[in-house]
Amino acid sequence: MFKHVLVTGGAGFIGSHMVDLLLEKGYKVRVLDNLEPQVHGELDGPPDYLNPEAEFIRGDVLDREAFRRALDGVDAVIHDAAMVGVGQSQYQIQRYTQVNTFGTAILLDILVNEKTSVERVLMASSMSIYGEGLYRRPSDGALLTPALRPDSQLEKHDFEMRDPATGEVLEAVPTPETKPLHCTSIYALNKKDQEEYSLVAGRSHGIPVTACRFYNVYGTRQSLSNPYTGVAAIFSSRIKNANAPLIYEDGKQARDFINVRDLVEAKLFVLEEPRSNLEVYNICTGKPTSVQQIAELLLKLNGREDLVPQVVHRFRSGDIRHCYGDPAKLAELGWEARIPLEDGMRELVKWSAEQDAKDEVERAHRELVERGLIKE
Repeated sequence: MFKHVLVTGGAGFIGSHMVDLLLEKGYKVRVLDNLEPQVHGELDGPPDYLNPEAEFIRGDVLDREAFRRALDGVDAVIHDAAMVGVGQSQYQIQRYTQVNTFGTAILLDILVNEKTSVERVLMASSMSIYGEGLYRRPSDGALLTPALRPDSQLEKHDFEMRDPATGEVLEAVPTPETKPLHCTSIYALNKKDQEEYSLVAGRSHGIPVTACRFYNVYGTRQSLSNPYTGVAAIFSSRIKNANAPLIYEDGKQARDFINVRDLVEAKLFVLEEPRSNLEVYNICTGKPTSVQQIAELLLKLNGREDLVPQVVHRFRSGDIRHCYGDPAKLAELGWEARIPLEDGMRELVKWSAEQDAKDEVERAHRELVERGLIKE
């Protein structure tokens, strides 16, 4: 069994929690992170929350030599480093593709062509690669995998997913790993590339690889000043600055929100489970929650129910209606999420009360509008 783990992006939101859990379980841990300013601001060294027991290497996944040094002597890699943000990926195409796709290609190229001690790779993927989730047609119970809703429908503020043949509103059901992939953003394409590159290389060269499809992760240490991060952190930043959460469409779009501590426990479970080799897994709760419900819950927990969510009834290019995960495949191996949503959000609110948060949402919104990615 491996004992020395490299976590790329290990100074970030998810990575740092992964580092904590690995150290708690007795692993030796090394971190490779470039301290991306959009996430960390301007730091001279690792953030205060990064566990000092981990070895820290400041370096970029696009720097082959830095990657080679970071891999020296480790026997497992958890590859979390990535540019995140669906909206921003739609216009920073080269940057996202370089970091996400090419950075992963460098890792795999080293593992395939150079002598290393790596015995195990865990690749961070995303539910975004599904596009729309799985749906049921109420009239006959048929399961459907529809494409994006047409702009002509959304321009009428008709946001529900409809059967293109009958016009009836479809019902969202849990999305399993077997659903066909239909990427609707550059970020999603990047994550699909990362997943498929790693699995192809793993099969071809006998490298044990597993891909984990994260759903909507929230929790402590998520950047409150990055307007391209998760919706819980974005809403928290707005509320801390006495601004109402900004919600696109009608706010009823549903997602699957999983606490970061549940997520990293699932990843460690998969890392240590030999049966997971060359498989992909949803890491999710299986419970749908609307974006507006998240906004209202955070307002309540912050004691700011005087603020009313700003539901703008505009839509973003490439956005989906509903997608929540089917956790059955991972549950069959023996792992299930355990942290209730309100408990996890309460922890986030308590932590965020002590943090600085610059509200950049309006700026990010303007950028998308100027580029034609927000539509009436």
